[in-house]
Amino acid sequence: MTNVLEKVDPQARARFQKRFQMIDGRVMRRLTRAGLAWLRTNQQQVNALNVFPVPDGDTGTNMVLTMQSAWDEIQAMDERDIGQVARAIAHGALMGARGNSGVILSQLWRGFARAIDGHQSMDARLMARALREARETAYKGVVRPVEGTILTVSTDVAEAAEEAVRAGATSALTVLEKVVEAADKSVKRTPDLLPVLKEAGVVDAGGMGFYYILEGMLRWTYGLPLDEPVATVQPLSALDLNNAMHAVEPGQDWEVVVDFRPNDDFDLQAFYRRLESMGTSIQVGEGDGIYRMHIHVPDRTEYEPIEFVKTLGTVTSISIENLMDQMEGQGGGAPEGQRVRFSPIEPGTIAAVAVAPGPGIGRVFASLGAAAIIHGGQTMNPSTQEILASFEDLPTDKVIILPNNKNILLAAQQAAELTVKQVEVVPSLTIPQGVAAMLCLDPEGDFEAVVKAMKEALSEVRSGEITVATRSVEIDGVQVRAGQIIGLADGRLAVAGDDLESVLLQVLKALQAQDYELITIYYGEDLTARQANALADRARKEFPQQEVEVVEGGQPHYRLIVSVE
Repeated sequence: MTNVLEKVDPQARARFQKRFQMIDGRVMRRLTRAGLAWLRTNQQQVNALNVFPVPDGDTGTNMVLTMQSAWDEIQAMDERDIGQVARAIAHGALMGARGNSGVILSQLWRGFARAIDGHQSMDARLMARALREARETAYKGVVRPVEGTILTVSTDVAEAAEEAVRAGATSALTVLEKVVEAADKSVKRTPDLLPVLKEAGVVDAGGMGFYYILEGMLRWTYGLPLDEPVATVQPLSALDLNNAMHAVEPGQDWEVVVDFRPNDDFDLQAFYRRLESMGTSIQVGEGDGIYRMHIHVPDRTEYEPIEFVKTLGTVTSISIENLMDQMEGQGGGAPEGQRVRFSPIEPGTIAAVAVAPGPGIGRVFASLGAAAIIHGGQTMNPSTQEILASFEDLPTDKVIILPNNKNILLAAQQAAELTVKQVEVVPSLTIPQGVAAMLCLDPEGDFEAVVKAMKEALSEVRSGEITVATRSVEIDGVQVRAGQIIGLADGRLAVAGDDLESVLLQVLKALQAQDYELITIYYGEDLTARQANALADRARKEFPQQEVEVVEGGQPHYRLIVSVE
């Protein structure tokens, strides 16, 4: 993190303090854009702050897309009334909220907007009041608030603002300075409040994202650049290059990945700035003298990054993927026989909506009676708006949502609050839990009774996930080396190894599969049916008393999802 004030001349600072004594709607609009820009610049650093070394570090992306939705709501506004601008920001953030971090961020904006509603401009005192209301609203929006997260940072920010006013601050900019300083310190101490962060050697990702938003606002007021990342490079092993689908922005049609050995005069900062003029979802990794560049670019310009990189060094590998084709492949563009087929929904019946990370899993939910599938999961969290849109046009007013992921739960609950329909969220945190709940769906049944039965079914299944470690770490007594295959059992890191088969068997043992009747293996897009069946045969030998089924899940990143019931 950087100290913004060290870069500002004291005399210039005094002039800025006077200039930003009050903040009106137009300034608030620019502050929002600056917060988004600085967060996007440091997006990959936030993404890398994952507790578990799994390839779903998308907190930075979720917060960027939430802020982008907020900015889209106000970018055409030229309103001086800060209350109206803040109300629009809050609405945009609410509808675009993705992941738990994005939902909490939207709640912070909601509380902030509520406090300044009806005001033309904001002084130091009103700013402190708005930050306190932001904090209160965010805490109320979480059933079980956890300290050492973005919530803690919001508390420290609110207290710093109030202390600044008590100390005599009259300029809104003075309060913003104190707020950024407090957010910096608060993020650094999150590992002391949340032991799992300390064990993993990271700070809280949501808190860090919130800090970057605030710091970006402060940097803009002092005319500092917003396009030079604080941390610019991550190890190649931590670079998630199979994550195109959750971060595809409008007009970004192609994914380009280039490996290259740079010239001696390679300027990394200049490299980043040039890439930002070409596209989005920029990631850069480095290892063993090779750099890897990842970017999403518009149609007809997919070769521009390649030609640019050629001027900087020796290109060793190039990959280009059509993102639009990938997106179509998740839905109606699938081959006949692989398309998701839904049962017709009659008015007055109960409709279930499920989140699915892969086309195969989507077909499973559809076969069990789901009325709609929301594409998403570990690395492509759907927004509140997308969840809401999935059921608003269904011809019934009784809806059950299955998020099937802990990082989608808050967005699902938020969507349920935005409709006049009778909507309940069954808090499934895994795909196996969602499938177990769907087995209890009775479209003609009593709504409350069906919801109760589906919630009870969640405890009747155990879940495992197998993927590849993105970094080296030790968690829960398990030593992990970057690139190893790792297994999670009911959300806890259980095993690390170099062989997929042995990791699968150890995960099944951790889930006590011998005490259950059925083992279901959902294989991901990186495995073939032959490979999956070979693994299933090995599981049958190890667990001869259990029935073992194999299902094509098609999920990205996670080679296997395992259900034991």
